[in-house]
Amino acid sequence: MRDEEIARRITLKPIADVAENALGLDIEQIIPYGHHKAKIPLDVANSAHDNPCGQLVLVTALSPTPAGEGKTTTSIGLSDGLNRIGVRAAACLREPSLGPCFGMKGGATGGGYAQIAPMQDINLHFNGDIHAVTSADNLLASMVDNHFYWGNRLRLDPARISWRRAIDLNERALRKLSLNLRRELSREGAFDITAASEVMAVLCLASDLADLEKRLGNIVIGRASDGSFVCARDLEVAGAMTALLVDAFAPNLVQTLEHNPAIIHGGPFANIAHGCNSVLATRTALGLADVVVTEAGFGADLGAEKFFNIKCRQSGLRPSACVIVATVRALKMHGGVALEDLGRADVAAVSRGLANLRRHVRNLQGFGVSPVVAVNHFTGDSDEEVETIRAELQDLDVKVVLARHWAEGGAGATELAEAVMERIEHATGEVTFPYEDEAPLIDKVRAVATRIYGASDVQFDEQAAHDLQALEDSGYGQLPVCIAKTQYSFSADPSAKGAPDGHVLPVRGVRLSAGAGFVVVLCGDIMTMPGLPREPAAKGIGVDAKGRIYGL
Repeated sequence: MRDEEIARRITLKPIADVAENALGLDIEQIIPYGHHKAKIPLDVANSAHDNPCGQLVLVTALSPTPAGEGKTTTSIGLSDGLNRIGVRAAACLREPSLGPCFGMKGGATGGGYAQIAPMQDINLHFNGDIHAVTSADNLLASMVDNHFYWGNRLRLDPARISWRRAIDLNERALRKLSLNLRRELSREGAFDITAASEVMAVLCLASDLADLEKRLGNIVIGRASDGSFVCARDLEVAGAMTALLVDAFAPNLVQTLEHNPAIIHGGPFANIAHGCNSVLATRTALGLADVVVTEAGFGADLGAEKFFNIKCRQSGLRPSACVIVATVRALKMHGGVALEDLGRADVAAVSRGLANLRRHVRNLQGFGVSPVVAVNHFTGDSDEEVETIRAELQDLDVKVVLARHWAEGGAGATELAEAVMERIEHATGEVTFPYEDEAPLIDKVRAVATRIYGASDVQFDEQAAHDLQALEDSGYGQLPVCIAKTQYSFSADPSAKGAPDGHVLPVRGVRLSAGAGFVVVLCGDIMTMPGLPREPAAKGIGVDAKGRIYGL
């Protein structure tokens, strides 16, 4: 049965009932967006934000493959499973971007009987948050070019404008364009997908409205003719950008198919951005639930690394437990099996592919957490393949749990929930970071590359090395790094499966995200504006005679 068919069979509860029964919020403490969606007002969010008493659980995964790992599905299933065993739990996830919805991945609301709903609303326009981020980004771009048009009082150098426009779609034609401002004045420009926009990162890392406006003002848009940095506050636009984002800054409340609360807010990708939902939403959930299940995008080398090095550093948040999602299918692909051959049992390929999972486990242990491995069950998985995973991870002192939430909902994730609660009981609340704030930026990149990716070294092209040193000299050296690279491999080569080591990480570009509070480091062929695949998911999406959307 298709995900949307399963979702339609479930009668959702009014969102006011979910808010009251699960989170203790009455109707005056939410802003309904129809019957099944709501915003949590900022005063309520800030009150919960100030008292984060719950325990945080991070869900991450092994390196993704086209076979699919089901990280979001597992996060939702785990939340339902925790509620099944009597724990007041809430899921706290990112909002889907339209780019993947119409591109390769499709929607991002879970699957089977582990979904958040209403699925179509969440996957498409939701409550308008991502559109607001797009508008705020493009308002700043408009103000930059308007400043040029009316005389350029700040003496901006048109060749050194770093601010890019944004759109929430995959559109490779917008990676580079010419902007004609006046007959005698033009400059080069570009678009990023909104999920990679610094405004999205700012929304997700700001603690309150005042911090949001301050961070927006700190955004560096380029350089003046004397080489000095020019910020959004110099254009006096931070207030207007905040006005566009004030409603979007409030977290969104929806429900799982089992009527448990899900707080969905913010949507940065983890391969080209920092990959975590908003700090405000996470802290709000921690003030309203006893256990909060959050996720970090793509594999643990990307999303989880950035969760610790960026989100945890800036917010003070610390996870009490961590789950790594793996599948037999993905392990076989990392073991060299082609996608079309995954249906056949292959214990040897699973064993070979475990090198990838083992490195992720060790990396998380290096951060100071002892993860639970959740094997997301697929129908064709053999008992021997699952037992191979258990047997070969014994030396790493991790619990391996077979999870059946896709087929059984929360009932299929109770063993996983119990394993997570056991980890929470023994949590230290401490995190070990792979580099210090005071380390040079080049050393921070090298620390992630060698300690997390298994690289032997980093190769900086001449301009990237120059730019990193220039940021050091300008006072931005204390910022963490956000490495943008392919999600499919520990290396910068997407075809290098398993656990490659001894490779050299090629750094080809650097971008300052001063408002968000990190430095983006571009590696290999990674693009901050994706393109559509040969067969876009959009070709299978439509509307039936009753106006119901299908294909998401």
